[in-house]
This record gives sequence, structure tokens and C-alpha cells, in this order.
Amino acid sequence: MEQADASPSGQPPEVAGRIFGDRLELATAYVRFLETTGVQHGLIGPREVPRLWDRHVLNCAVIAPAFGQHATVADVGSGAGLPGMVLAIARPDLRVTLVEPLERRTRWLTEVVHDLGLEVTVLQRKAENAWGEVVVDEVTSRAVAQLGELARLSLPLLRPNGRMVALKGERAASELEADAEVLDRLRVAQRRVATYGEGVLDPPSTVVELTLDGVAPQLRQPVGDGPARTAARKKARRAERRRARPGRGE
Repeated sequence: MEQADASPSGQPPEVAGRIFGDRLELATAYVRFLETTGVQHGLIGPREVPRLWDRHVLNCAVIAPAFGQHATVADVGSGAGLPGMVLAIARPDLRVTLVEPLERRTRWLTEVVHDLGLEVTVLQRKAENAWGEVVVDEVTSRAVAQLGELARLSLPLLRPNGRMVALKGERAASELEADAEVLDRLRVAQRRVATYGEGVLDPPSTVVELTLDGVAPQLRQPVGDGPARTAARKKARRAERRRARPGRGE
């Protein structure tokens, strides 16, 4: 198995050429953005620069076959464009929307999309605020939230019977099992763990693939034990303490 030995200068490993083909130059330009202005804007940590290719870019690129031909795809919580920007480079037939709530990140994403000449839409929104505005065939994400909460945020963006492909790594199977009840509530009909890039990357990329039965309901309250649920609980406790103060709620 060939290792993707990354270079801090953004020079691609040989395996990148096999994955990106004639789009390698675009991928290399994207990596250079990540290791320069991406670091300056806080989208990528400086310690990640030496492993941008293997741990980040190629990790996302190898899942490109998971998506249907000419599909519309929303990358939820896109951050630095992983995996959405990479998919748009590797699969020019896809119509990709990068959904990201933070202005400084969407500003950077917009500049990179323009400079690379990609046909990618950048939308500054929280996922739940894009329900009804963004309607796509497939959604994807990487390192955003626990599977159940990620599904709550992402699945309402899908057309009937749409799919979610979430990069999850070694946590894929355990999160799928832990959040089975939430996925039932969200009308997930099919669910599986799949691996991409075997024989190309070590380790290969592991994803959770979910397929809807119809349309997912819009659950407004966070679910599971992820960051959003924790924040909601803290907010509820603060509200309870305010109500309990003398002179309140009488």
C-alpha cells in the first residue's frame, strides 16, 4: 500500500494524481490555500499543515464515488471546505453547496471558490436555518457532530428519499448503534457503514450512509449527547435558575 506522504509546501503525493487525475492542479492549489490563508484565518491548525494531503484532502477525496452522477450535494458545517470543496474538485459533475454559519469562514470559502474557478455555492447559514431553502439529493459532512444530531440538522435538507454520507472514521459503527432511535424518528430507512480508499490510503475513509424513507421531519430541539445538546441543556438550566430567583415568576 502506498502512503500519502504529504509535504508542507503543498506538493502532492503520487497517489493524489491517481485520485484527482486531470484535476490534480486544482487540488494542489486548494491545498496551498489551506496551508497559507487557511492557517492565517484559523480554519486549519498550523500542526495540520504537514498532513493536509493524507489526513484531510485525500481522506475526503476517496469518498467521491459514494455520490450519484450529477447529484446536488450540501456540505453541512463546511469549515475549510472539507469535504465539500474536495468533492467539487474531484467530481465536477456534482453541484455542491457549502453550508457554513461563520462569516469569516464563508468569506474565505467564497474567495477560494472564485480563485479556483469552481461552480460551488457558498451559503452562510446554520443548517437548521437553511431548511426549506436548500433542497438537495445528498448531504455530507466531516467532524461536525454526533451522528444523531448531525442527522437532525442535515436530513431535512434532502429531497424525498435522499441520502447522507458522513465521514465518521472509527466511531461510525458505535454512533450508528447509539443513535438508532433518533434515526428511526427521522425516517431513515437504510443505514450502513462503508469504507472507501482501501489499498490507497492507510487508514481508508469510513463513512455512515443513510437513506430516507420519504422526507425527514424537522426536529427543532437538539438530540443525543453532542455539543448542541449540551449547549441546549446549559441554556435551559440558566433559564431555570433565573426563574428561581426571588421576585421572579410570581
